Amino acid sequence: MKTVLRTLTVTVSALALVVPMTAAAKAPYDVPKINWGTCGTAPELEPFQCASVEVPTDYDRPNGPTTTIALTRLPASDPAKKIGTLFTNPGGPGGPGVPFIQQVAQYAYSADVRAKFDILGFDPRGVGQSDPVTCYPTAAEEAAAFAGFSAFPVTAKEERKYLAAIAKFSVNCRTTSPDRFRHYSTANVARDMDLLRQAVGDKKLTYVGYSYGTYLGATYAKLFPNNVRALALDGTVVPEWWSGSNGDKQPFGARIRQGEGASDSYKQFLLECKKAGDACALNQIGDPTTVVEKTLARVKATPIIIPLPDGTTLKMDYATLVSYMFTQFYSSYAYPGLAESLAELATWPTARAKAAAKSAPKATESLIEWNRRKEEYTSAGSSMQMCVETQLTGRPLAFPSYADAADKRAPHFGRFRTWAGFECEFLGLKDQDAFVGPWKNNVKEPVLVFGTRHDPATPYEGTRPYADLWPDARMVTIEGWGHSTSLGGSACADQLLTKYLTTLAAPADGSTCQQDRKPFDPLPTNTPARGMQLALATDALGVVR
Repeated sequence: MKTVLRTLTVTVSALALVVPMTAAAKAPYDVPKINWGTCGTAPELEPFQCASVEVPTDYDRPNGPTTTIALTRLPASDPAKKIGTLFTNPGGPGGPGVPFIQQVAQYAYSADVRAKFDILGFDPRGVGQSDPVTCYPTAAEEAAAFAGFSAFPVTAKEERKYLAAIAKFSVNCRTTSPDRFRHYSTANVARDMDLLRQAVGDKKLTYVGYSYGTYLGATYAKLFPNNVRALALDGTVVPEWWSGSNGDKQPFGARIRQGEGASDSYKQFLLECKKAGDACALNQIGDPTTVVEKTLARVKATPIIIPLPDGTTLKMDYATLVSYMFTQFYSSYAYPGLAESLAELATWPTARAKAAAKSAPKATESLIEWNRRKEEYTSAGSSMQMCVETQLTGRPLAFPSYADAADKRAPHFGRFRTWAGFECEFLGLKDQDAFVGPWKNNVKEPVLVFGTRHDPATPYEGTRPYADLWPDARMVTIEGWGHSTSLGGSACADQLLTKYLTTLAAPADGSTCQQDRKPFDPLPTNTPARGMQLALATDALGVVR
């Protein structure tokens, strides 16, 4: 997303407070017909097909208004051996599935999976090309609304200013896209996905969900337990944490424990850096922990102004640096670049900050690329799905105290993640058809559940509780670092996923996989896996995105 708010909410999504629409799951709906066509003239899109379909906006009114859903697929390379369609969700909420599949499907999935499945991505309702939820008519207006704001407030003065701005923003969302918000729940995305399953001709769903996509998978399983062929779920979101249905009255951002997950990843980054010697740039300055902590304290006192190649500048204050570090923890492929940027900031001369340089030092390339991707516009409203379905505190003025408490548990990152979802407190809209639990399900088929030991966005501690919701979950621990790391990070995990999707043979519960490389091992050059992992790290697909 483009604004500070996107940074605030990129990895958030959640559940609902209201009673689910059970009758709608049984009601007859017109199955849309998909007319596949080309995806444009760009050469890289030639292997893909694109389409759009109409689904009921409100499943209580199947003959009422409709919502457009944008689709893409990579057709199976061996149609004679085709099993069906592999549905995917990249996370979020607010993660568009169309560009995700077009960017990674050709190398994120094994040749066997690509041969036997059409691999399908769709922009969930309210996202991307699927009638997006918006809070401002244009990118410029949204950027203007948050001009001068950091990723999260730190001082009492910033908190007061932030509260007023977010309240105004939320009211704007409520007046700009009220009908879209009212039908924006994950349950309705699951209902859309079941219609799409029927539209492609599959009797049962084959699905891979990452991060928020695991929450979508759990919701689908509750609404359509008899329609499941295979579910692979990586980077799990515990539904009770997400929804607040466990009675936890903390803010959403604190409840999902991303602060704790990021704090663990921070410690791991420093530990792996110290073990890596000269391969980690921070060791050339001093003890990595001391260097980074001093740098965080320095930018909290006096932000560093970084000249950018286009003549503009990037203000590196404390909140921006914490936000940048958090996203880089999404993939250990990003660790070397993160270390270089932190080392550059640690030794940044005041004179350089004031100089009218035409380009920043080479070591800050990772940081500049992160800032560029952050500035690519996506409506902040599309990442607010949790607002229509999660338990709220009802105490927005108490958020500073919540943030203080979270930062004691998880220094630096607890405060940052507590403010995620703050805008929900003011939106005032709910989807009456959202599903809120209970979450134990009746799916008979074995499901494959991946959890990465050191995950900043969906902490590993939630993997077993998530797996326990299923009658037959096969939990696989990926010993390593990052978020949703079965995507190109572990050949072992890829092999297990391929076997499961193609034969339905699931590994034993409690299995373990190693990642293919340690964080500061030499980076592979010009390989698809590296490109994919860096994209995940900088674009942050997930809480959850």
